[in-house]
Amino acid sequence: MPHDHPHGHGDVPHQHKARAPAHAKVYVITCSDSRTTESDEGGRIIRAQLADAGHAIAGSVILPDEPSRIAEELQRAREAGAQVALITGGTGITSRDSTFEAVSAAIARPLPGFGELFRMLSFAEIGSAAMLSRAVAGVSKEGLIVFAMPGSPAAVRLACERLILPELGHLLEELGR
Repeated sequence: MPHDHPHGHGDVPHQHKARAPAHAKVYVITCSDSRTTESDEGGRIIRAQLADAGHAIAGSVILPDEPSRIAEELQRAREAGAQVALITGGTGITSRDSTFEAVSAAIARPLPGFGELFRMLSFAEIGSAAMLSRAVAGVSKEGLIVFAMPGSPAAVRLACERLILPELGHLLEELGR
């Protein structure tokens, strides 16, 4: 029995990851009133990282940061067969930032650790301004895994490289149990 955990469970995450699907079907949503296909660097980074990891892109869209539009797009993601929706933008505190509210309303099972860890890692990079981020994640009633991260390219890289991509297969394996 491994001794790296006081209760002998140190190997459980590795066992789960070993059974996890290698590839996910992911829908990418950029929430912005100003980004275009040419200027959507966050969306481009997400798609490139997904492709590099061998994941399939089920769809990709840029839409205004409006809760009803976000809710509709999450439904479209499910209809497109996506298992995961990655959202960039709209997680700040301005009056136009409503991604947090839209995603929170869609989530049946929150994953608070994502926002907590994102802000912790972000704090190490940008300091106390990290507390202004309302990055959020969870699983919708329909079983769609949703991650909402800030729109800045640095935030997208941080969220994808350090948190989302390392656990994507594990999340799918857990949901499939």
